[in-house]
Amino acid sequence: MSEVMKQNNDGRRIGWVLGAPIDALTWTDALARLTTWGAARESRYVCICNVHSVVTARESAFGRVLNEADLCTPDGAPVAWMLRRLGFVGQDRINGPDLMWKYLAVAEARGQVVSFYGGSDATLGILLERIRAAFPRIHIGVAISPPFRALTVEEDAVDVKRINDCGTAVLFVGLGCPKQETWMMNHRGQVFSVMVGVGAAFDYHAGTIQRAPLWMQRSGLEWLHRLASEPRRLWRRYLVTNSIFMMQAARQLLWPARQGPAVKDRGAER
Repeated sequence: MSEVMKQNNDGRRIGWVLGAPIDALTWTDALARLTTWGAARESRYVCICNVHSVVTARESAFGRVLNEADLCTPDGAPVAWMLRRLGFVGQDRINGPDLMWKYLAVAEARGQVVSFYGGSDATLGILLERIRAAFPRIHIGVAISPPFRALTVEEDAVDVKRINDCGTAVLFVGLGCPKQETWMMNHRGQVFSVMVGVGAAFDYHAGTIQRAPLWMQRSGLEWLHRLASEPRRLWRRYLVTNSIFMMQAARQLLWPARQGPAVKDRGAER
């Protein structure tokens, strides 16, 4: 099988997008994995990968974080488009905000405990109100807003204990990329739940940041909406990294033999 389109020895189908291992899967597949792993309280982490993630992985040690993840979903529309071009026909965009909301419905039905790590106290307060209104029977474990500084070993241990003691099946982590992904990798084997890095999903669902209209999401223009909302903070992320992605994606499609994976295999099922 092509080096840019491969089935791993654990049964996952992987497309190598600019050297980053992105899983080709459906919404049903993604939710089933969270549900199954969460029911067993398995310590795993899931990365939701957009253009920024893929480009960052190509240029830094962040590539190792993605390579060791248990699942990397195609978040950005361009990443999903690349998977389609690599042979995964009909690949959907599996994005963080929607994956979180869809899983909450499953968690309510199955009685799985869900917890949250990241965001401000104010955002988490609004978020939990909206979640309880939409899913009245849901079991929420903890919602932790860590300080905007490095935690001490003791502080981190307290947070980990709270997450584990309440029986968390899935922990949504909203610390922003690449901080949240690095945090999840460093806590695998300590946090006994499925950790899912969802970026700005807490703010979207709390309403503190307005999400792009659906037509922009479907057209691959959600980045433009975010850039217009926070130009000073996001201009480099979107204008520079989008340009790099387009150039490297064109190169990969034109000369696929030169664009194999940065790391050959992610290894067997953990």
